[in-house]
Formats: sequence, C-alpha cells, structure tokens
Amino acid sequence: MKRKALAATLCMAMTAALLAGCGGKGDSKSTASGDTKNSENGSDVLTVGFSQVGAESDWRTANSESMKDTFSSENGYELIFDDAQQKQENQITAIRNFIQQEVDYILLAPVTETGWDTVLQEAKDADIPVIIVDRMVDVSDDDLYTTWIGTDSLQEGRKAADWLNQYAEAKEVKPEELNIVNIQGTIGSTAQIGRTKGLEEGVEKYGWNLLAQQTGEFTQAKGQEVMESMLKQYDNINVVYCENDNEAFGAIDAIEAAGKTVGGDIKNGEIAVISFDTTNAGLTDTLSGKIACDVECNPLHGPRAEELIKKLEAGEEVEKLNYVAEEIFTHGNDVAKVKAVNSLGDEEEFEVTQITQEILNGRAY
Repeated sequence: MKRKALAATLCMAMTAALLAGCGGKGDSKSTASGDTKNSENGSDVLTVGFSQVGAESDWRTANSESMKDTFSSENGYELIFDDAQQKQENQITAIRNFIQQEVDYILLAPVTETGWDTVLQEAKDADIPVIIVDRMVDVSDDDLYTTWIGTDSLQEGRKAADWLNQYAEAKEVKPEELNIVNIQGTIGSTAQIGRTKGLEEGVEKYGWNLLAQQTGEFTQAKGQEVMESMLKQYDNINVVYCENDNEAFGAIDAIEAAGKTVGGDIKNGEIAVISFDTTNAGLTDTLSGKIACDVECNPLHGPRAEELIKKLEAGEEVEKLNYVAEEIFTHGNDVAKVKAVNSLGDEEEFEVTQITQEILNGRAY
C-alpha cells in the first residue's frame, strides 16, 4: 500500500510545489509528485497496479510475464495484475480500483488510444504516477501521464514497407504486380495505426495494389477467418501483411488449407507473409520460410519500467517517450538494410538479419 509518513508527506508536498513550475504539456521529461517519492523508508514494498490489455497473443503473454518477473515480491514489489480482456471499460475500472487501493504506481497498457482523460485525471489528482506501456494514449493534456515505454509502430510499418520494396525488386516483381491484403490489428490501437499507416505510405509511394484491409484483432482465430474470406474474394494475392505474429499464423493456416503455397517466390505463385512481433513461434516460421519478414516489437518492458520507477523514486526526471530498440528478421538474404523515418522525423538505417537456429535459440522470447 502507499507509504504513509507525515514528515515525508510534508517534504514531498513542498517538493511537488517546487516542481510544479517545471511541468507542462509537451515537456520532454517528467518527475513524480506526491508521497510516492519519499525515500525515508527505503525498505518498504512498492505497490504497482498493472492494467494489461488481455492475453490475445504470444507477444502479450511475454509482455505480461516480463512485468510479473520484474515486479515480484523477491524484487521488493507487490504487483496487482488485472487482465482487461480487451475491454476499455475493464481497464478504467481497474485504474479506479488501483486508486482506491492507494498503489504507488500505475502501469497501463491501453486497449485503444482515446477515452482516458477522465480516469487519468483521477489518478493525477491522487498523486499516483502513471506509466503507459506499449500502446500510446491520445489525451488532452500530456501531463495526465508520467511517461511512456514502447515501440515506434509507425517506424515498424515503414521498415516493412522498405523491405518489401527492395524484396520485390530483388525478385524482379514490378510494383504494379504486388497484390497485397492487410490483416490489421485491433482498430484504434497504436500498433494498428502505425503499422497500417506504414503500409499505406508504401502503397502510395511505390504504386502497389492494396486489395483489402480488415481487422484480425491480433488473434490467430480471427486472422484465419479474415484470410479465408480474402482468398475467396481475390485470386491474385501474393503478399499478406499481418500486423502481428498470431494473425500471421492464422493467415498461413488459411492459405495452406486453400491449397496455396506460402513462401517468398511471389513471381511464381507463392504468397509472402510479412509479420510483426518476432515471437519465438513467429521466428520459427521465419526460419522455415512461412514468414518472409518479421519486424521486431520487443515485449520485455518490465526492466525498463522498473528503471523508470527507480528514477522517479530518486526524484529524477525521466523522458516522456521511451522507445525500445528493435530489429528486423527475414528468411532469406535478399535485403541487407532498410531505412525508415521514425515518429520524431529522423531517418534511421537498420541491418536486416537472416534468422538462424542459433539466433533463435539465444533469444529471450
């Protein structure tokens, strides 16, 4: 529970008053306020409430386990974990419960970007720092949350688009010969918005044919269902762009059940699958050639979240946005590097790694 000490509370109230003038919407750094910042009793257990989207994918499971492993009792924490089952109303209820329980920190992996102003204001009024994890939030005032940890989903999409452009050239496939379908993630989520936009920019830039887009809700079952429907509507698909690995698994099942071949020879009738997340199962399919390209989305956010909490506990400033480093893996070696502009407007270059069993065996997820 939130630590109570009169002297510390008075001290922190004065500190908060001094820091108040440093904040403001658009600030690149944040500090925590209120009595969560006292250091008088360093042995006290910190209570962290974590509202997780759900358990819709292998990536999400790895993300949850990273948090549970990090915020364990052995490490000096009490973690209150809540599975929202893909419902925003459940997350709002969980946050209000965390406030009532007087947790020290709230971690939120939001199901969608919008609709958070009211409950985040309640957390701010209670002087509980909120760390947004994975997906972003679109709020009226950025001071409603303390900091964010996650991936640059737009840059991920742009990486995939640059890879596909170079790959098609290597396979001597003209832009107008690329017939793409997109199995989108949960509509309105940060990952869906960014990855979809990255693809759509590629379509506009290179002149590809984008036949259809439909949500697969980041699940294998829905991904398979959507792919089955698309195969019935279009007989010329040669690229399937899946916005996470679980959708890719479902799409592969549907393609193979329809008697078609998954693979990289798109000039001669095979269907190339592009995916995101690089889960162990996803990279296993990349190794076998069922997934042609898998763009990493690192789920191990627990250690980074703890690092930020420790800084806040020490009264230090933290960056508002904290992007995690990520790679891109492929089955073949047709493309050596990709370039992609990040969400801050800077172009970056990334090595493309051809997956091997040795690399797969050495990964943490």
